[in-house]
Amino acid sequence: MMVKISEIFTPRRTLLAIFVMAAALPSAKAQEQVRVTSGDTSGQEIQQYCTNVIDQARDQRYILQKQDLEKLQQDVDNRIAVMEARKAEYEDWLKRRNDFMRQAEANLVNVYKTMKADAAAPQLAEVNPALAAAIIMKLPPRQSGLILAEMDAKKAAIVASIMSSATDKTTSRDPS
Repeated sequence: MMVKISEIFTPRRTLLAIFVMAAALPSAKAQEQVRVTSGDTSGQEIQQYCTNVIDQARDQRYILQKQDLEKLQQDVDNRIAVMEARKAEYEDWLKRRNDFMRQAEANLVNVYKTMKADAAAPQLAEVNPALAAAIIMKLPPRQSGLILAEMDAKKAAIVASIMSSATDKTTSRDPS
């Protein structure tokens, strides 16, 4: 089995290896003290070595943590930017759709005002129920009733349900 060098030496592992090597090297002061003493290592010398190295290790650990936090912050910022772009795209699409629906409804209402109920009902039964409900709501009540009476019962029920939910005062006007 071949192991690639890139699998062994990732940037994080390389930094960790440098840190361990730097931490393992005693400071100049600790080296002098080791040379001065005899071959025996006392607990005090070990304690002094650890005290000399601890600040370097702590600093290196803080640097690595700071780099990780900066990378995470950048990732969060990138995701926020993507979400804001998607939100703007959605809002633009929604505005164009609403403008089109308003224009279509205004023109269609005028068309259906001139039609007889028995001719308008099958056509409104075939369009989107929300659009049919919007058109019927803008027609005079007598004509709306005649059209709903001429429609298939299931389609008329769906349209009437949409019409009733549109006039419900407990329904929020703000979709968010």
